[in-house]
Amino acid sequence: MKRPVKDIRVAGWFALVTLLLAGACWWAWHRYMSTPPYVDPERFPVKGLDLSAHNGYANLNAAAAEGYEFVWLKSSEGVSFRDENFVLNYQKARHAGMRVGAYHYFRFDRDGIEQAVNFLNAVGRRHLDLGLAIDVEEQGNARGVPVDSVKARLQLMVEYLNMAGHRVTLYSNRAGWEKYLMPEFEGMPLWICSFNDENAMSGDWTYWQHNHRGKVAGVRGDVDINAYSGSRRQWEEEMRRSAPRRPAHPQ
Repeated sequence: MKRPVKDIRVAGWFALVTLLLAGACWWAWHRYMSTPPYVDPERFPVKGLDLSAHNGYANLNAAAAEGYEFVWLKSSEGVSFRDENFVLNYQKARHAGMRVGAYHYFRFDRDGIEQAVNFLNAVGRRHLDLGLAIDVEEQGNARGVPVDSVKARLQLMVEYLNMAGHRVTLYSNRAGWEKYLMPEFEGMPLWICSFNDENAMSGDWTYWQHNHRGKVAGVRGDVDINAYSGSRRQWEEEMRRSAPRRPAHPQ
């Protein structure tokens, strides 16, 4: 049965309005929710990036030439996963003269000590200027795990790494920080993910991941950009504090 012209026009207008609304939502999200804030280079003179195998093969000499001084490298995840580019990225970062740290993606449903052992075995005896970081976030993680269980497993992991001689930094966004890190981990070094420049004024973070769509020489596609919270003098002091007190767990 042939539809009336009026019905076709109404359907067309409905489709057009839906498309316009979707476009407006997309623009608003990119403009107000994910647009990176301005990071004053006078206040935050030390900048860096973080990489994993998802970024492919990077030329870190080119990144260093653009003024990027440090890099967090993904080394492991859960109780058995290892990032396939960690060793190569570490070697490239060292060759480029960058300060290096390693991070582990924390799995909510896995034992904390087993995750710590995997982390330490992944980094081996490599010198890490920034120390170790644990990525604590809900995105991509197991659902339905009680918050108390997550905190207990994370506490075991942190304590194990501390006993191995490492100063640990915790990574999360503001919601994750409030839900999983407070108040038990208050006072620990924090690597905050936020697109809100008001967080720069809070003074409760050590590293600030402020851009997920950065463009850096030597890295294909989008890359995460970070800033250190203090002055250059404070940066050098931070490097002395973050260095491991004794060799990491053997490979």
